[in-house]
Amino acid sequence: MTNTAETPANEDDDDWEREPDPSDSLRTFGAMVQALREHAGLSRAEFAEIVRFSKHTVESVERGRRMPDEAYVERGEGATGNTGALREGAKHLTRRDPGLAAWFRQWARLERTAPSLCTYECRLIPGMLQSEGYMRALCENDMPPLTDDALEARVQRRLERQRLLTDRPNTTFDFIIEESVLIRRLGGLEVTRDLFDHILRLSKLRNVTIQIMPANSEHHACLAGPIRLAETPGGKRLAYCEGQESGRLISELKQVAILYQRYARLRSQALSPLESVGLLERIRGAL
Repeated sequence: MTNTAETPANEDDDDWEREPDPSDSLRTFGAMVQALREHAGLSRAEFAEIVRFSKHTVESVERGRRMPDEAYVERGEGATGNTGALREGAKHLTRRDPGLAAWFRQWARLERTAPSLCTYECRLIPGMLQSEGYMRALCENDMPPLTDDALEARVQRRLERQRLLTDRPNTTFDFIIEESVLIRRLGGLEVTRDLFDHILRLSKLRNVTIQIMPANSEHHACLAGPIRLAETPGGKRLAYCEGQESGRLISELKQVAILYQRYARLRSQALSPLESVGLLERIRGAL
């Protein structure tokens, strides 16, 4: 279930909020909403006024084309008699997206509206900064091996996600990358050269900051692993941590505060953005 801002009753849904390939759970949930609405004797327009979403949004949810917002579910419960059916049904909603791991989908959705995103990565180049050749090399090394269709879907989804860097110029994207990640020649020299050229081009965007954590540093605040941080339009801070075949969205205030503290300290330990670009240029020149 998403936490995106509601659509005002006089506005249509944004296109990106529509599910490109509705899941069975979305269709079932939508049918249940429609049945409860009609049982309550409400038209779509009347229901839309109560839940404070547009009539178009109500129709999209009922047809399984949109994941409902938490506010939509709560207000829908009140409008249909507080049976608890909508709250319970919403817990089991899933979406289809062949290009994203199941555990990453909720975070990817948050990325679309966050005014601030921070990433620390110690395993590989962050997805937002990957060149297409590097993406393909990663997918080709996946185990068990991907089918051609699955590999292509994953690459295309990553390319689509990467467009956020240019489509959202008012969002700040901050990255800290371990120097050791830059040494790995995944995909070969040509792929690596193209990767460095790609990162250097992205580093010139005004909303993108890239820092390198030097391998010879005597201090390191994030030895526990990679971190992603986001701030919502409403100012709420969230974090995401990922491991093998798993990921966890963190909203508990104390845990999020600790991860923000670690990231802030790591930022002070890493090379400055100017020094980091210089290091990237030197490594690229030696390839």
